[in-house]
Amino acid sequence: MRLLVEIGNNLVFAYFIMINTCYLALIGIAYVEFRHAQRRRAFTGSDDLFRSPLTPTVSLLVPAHNEGPVIVPAVHALAALRYPRFEIVVIDDGSTDDTFERLRAEFDLVEIPYVMPREVPCRGEPQSVHVARNSPDTFRVVRKLNGGKADALNVGINLAQHDLVCMVDADSILDHDALLSVVKPFADDPLRVVATGGVVGIANGCRVSGGRIVDVRMPRQLLARIQIVEYIRAFLTGRTGWSRIGGLVVISGAFGMFRRDVLVRVGGMALDTVGEDAELVVRIHRRLRESGDDYRVVFAADPISWSQAPTTLRALGGQRRRWHRGLAEVLQNHRPMIGNPRYGRIGLVALPFYLLFELLAPFVELFALILLPLGLLIDAVSLDFAWWFFLAAYGYGTVVSLSALLLEEMSFHRYRRWRDIARGFFAALIENVGYRQLLAPYQIRGVWLAWRGREAVWGTIARADFDKPTARQSAR
Repeated sequence: MRLLVEIGNNLVFAYFIMINTCYLALIGIAYVEFRHAQRRRAFTGSDDLFRSPLTPTVSLLVPAHNEGPVIVPAVHALAALRYPRFEIVVIDDGSTDDTFERLRAEFDLVEIPYVMPREVPCRGEPQSVHVARNSPDTFRVVRKLNGGKADALNVGINLAQHDLVCMVDADSILDHDALLSVVKPFADDPLRVVATGGVVGIANGCRVSGGRIVDVRMPRQLLARIQIVEYIRAFLTGRTGWSRIGGLVVISGAFGMFRRDVLVRVGGMALDTVGEDAELVVRIHRRLRESGDDYRVVFAADPISWSQAPTTLRALGGQRRRWHRGLAEVLQNHRPMIGNPRYGRIGLVALPFYLLFELLAPFVELFALILLPLGLLIDAVSLDFAWWFFLAAYGYGTVVSLSALLLEEMSFHRYRRWRDIARGFFAALIENVGYRQLLAPYQIRGVWLAWRGREAVWGTIARADFDKPTARQSAR
């Protein structure tokens, strides 16, 4: 038993060394990308893109289910985005609150006869289509029976009239030039770029005015601050690194843009998973690789979609349970790709990474909490080894989080107060000790639900008004 415990501790020790080294390598790759982006920033031609008649047109899809407190300011904020030509399509997915009534009163909606095309499948039957009386070509609302977020997005894809489709959460606030930034890769490489993703930031603690983030601040609540550090490491630097090496497999459903013809070609959003955003990107890789297409999936680090973050452990745990369940379903549905050289870096590098260092991480996390004390108790490992183990698992992880936070501050300088930066660094110090371990049971529960094949449910999310950032209770 001592030998088995000793071997187990050594394997877990090596696991933590490898996972943190991989994260640090992605941060290093992101640093190179940020340096290149900063040198090109003065020559990106955003103003030319805004004025050009050849700029691609965009359909903004906003799935909404019981979004009454935020839906009207969200639509106003989207309508004010700096972009030459786009439409907003709100898909009311069987809301039971006053979501539709607020939209009808604010925008003077008029019902119109409309034959819905069925280019991608949907199961929640559309009931009616409405347009704003003063802007019928740029704002539409479709009411449908409840079928979940993926089903709502499929209805939006069928209804979209433009070449590019951008998926945005109803509780999100986009930067003023976000559309120009996320469309830029399509304009630069129109024949190969099929999808782009933007950064998801946390709006908790920020000051919001007129549907815009006017002052970026660290929230006072520790749980929200830790999530900011986590988002910077995983969403900003991590996805930038994956994009740089051609291995991006996750574009957040809160802010992702796709070519509509590609969405139709691959069958739209999957209706049998809670991780519909990641599943869509992996399926695009799979189909286009199998057909021999030359394509690119790109991450844009400049534009930000600001979203409300969970403020209670219960809400956060539910969110991470859904995320990990979605990851498990994606890897299970596309397991022939894992380790398969036919799919290039996606099959040989990206998906094995997500299997070993994302899906299995919470299992190893809890296993380590049992194995190391047991090893000390039965004298299978020494106290010196325990210290090295702690440094590898938690000290090294802290270095990774601090590095990501430092890189974000050096590159974008979004937090302008030293107090906010200090709060972020303090959150990075404690993220690895306590936070990860608290979330691990929720994540394991998500994997268990995926393996059992339980029905996926979108769920109900409490909302607060955009202009009251300190009261947000979202659990996206």
